[in-house]
Parts: sequence; structure tokens; C-alpha cells
Amino acid sequence: MAEMAQLFAGTSGFAYPSWKPEFYPEKLPAKKFLQYYATQLNAVEINYTFRRLAAAATLEGWVNATPPEFLFICKAHQRITHIQRLKESDALDVFFRAIDPLRSARRLGPVLFQLPPNFKRDDELLRSFLGRLPAEIRCAFEFRNASWLTDAVYRILEEHRVALCQAESDKFEVPQVMTTDFVYARLRKSEYPEEERAEIAGRSRELMAGGRDVYLFFKHEETAAGAVYARDVLDRVRST
Repeated sequence: MAEMAQLFAGTSGFAYPSWKPEFYPEKLPAKKFLQYYATQLNAVEINYTFRRLAAAATLEGWVNATPPEFLFICKAHQRITHIQRLKESDALDVFFRAIDPLRSARRLGPVLFQLPPNFKRDDELLRSFLGRLPAEIRCAFEFRNASWLTDAVYRILEEHRVALCQAESDKFEVPQVMTTDFVYARLRKSEYPEEERAEIAGRSRELMAGGRDVYLFFKHEETAAGAVYARDVLDRVRST
């Protein structure tokens, strides 16, 4: 029997003292943030891996601090996306070796490849890069230059079973095009009123009913709003 599709909701990062007391209890020490976060949400997008390769001990500490169903979504290292700009190098293999403790523990969600805004469309480069990705790991691509948002690019993603990251902000929005069997969304607008959160929850339920896992990540930064939004959407879906 096939497993039921799931919703994984969270924020981009968790180590924010400014989330007290709206999300974290006032007296909670920083070393307990992840443990508490995982009682409220079931996934976190890790920006840390964009700038540095995490030590195995760090990843093992994350796994030990969270329940078995909790997932870590790693952002691909900047050497891959911003320095080498998808060109062939050893950076991809080095990155996947570094996060392998999460994969081995069955705690690795999709890997997010976020391209810089000045990186314009190159179909052959994209096709070549996607062909080097490990087939057993889900991957999502966030394009921040509008030149990539075309049917031809979507077909390339479909061929390789890679998700188009449905990113939105106050300034830029990616179409809600589905290119594989899961959906990855980054919700970065400055505010999500209750009506919009209800719509997000409703769409998530529809996608799950169609057999697609859904990964939703609100922004982090100065306030706890993103974490509160994520918890609200997760609660709405779980209550139905």
C-alpha cells in the first residue's frame, strides 16, 4: 500500500532569539531551540549549508535533537550555484558527501538549489547539471531570474524529476507549475493574513489528495511571524 502524501512545513532556519516569546518560550536556552522547534513544526530549511559544509557531528546533533519524522532541507552550497554556476566540478560530490549523515538517517528532505538573480537561462547547462544529481534524493530549483520561467525549462525539470520551487515575495513570483511528484514552495511575502493561510492549507490538502508531498517554508528573519504562519498552516491541514 502506498504511503499517504504528507505536508512538511517550517521556516528557513531556527536559531533566532528574536522569536521569543511569540514562538520560543522566554526562558528557553538557545541550545534547546531546535528541540522545541521540532515539537511545533516538522521540517526546517537549512541556510547554513549554503555557506559552509556542516561537520558530521553537527548533523548528528540535529538528528538526535529531533523526532524520527522531522526532516532537514539543505540549501546547496554557494560554490555550486553562485561560484561555479552549475558548471561541472567536484563541488556537487563534496556537498552531497557532507550531508550524507542526514540521508543515512532518513532525515534528509529535498535539496534546494537557489540560483542568483543575475544567472540567466541556459537550457543545456541546466540539463547537464540535472543529469549529475543523485536519483534517490529529491531536488528543487529556485530561479530568481525571469528568463528561466518558460515551458522549455519546465520540461527539462520534468525529465529529471526535479521540482520547480514555487517562490513568492512582495517583488517576484514563480508560477505554480508542478514538474514532479512533490511540491516545494518558499513563501517570502511580508505578511500572510488568515485568509491566505487558509488558502495555502486548502491547496496543500488538494495536492496531498493527488499524491504529492508538499514542502512549505516561510521566511525567518527578525520576527517569529514565519514560524507562527507555518505552525498555523500545519495545524489547519492536520485538523482535517
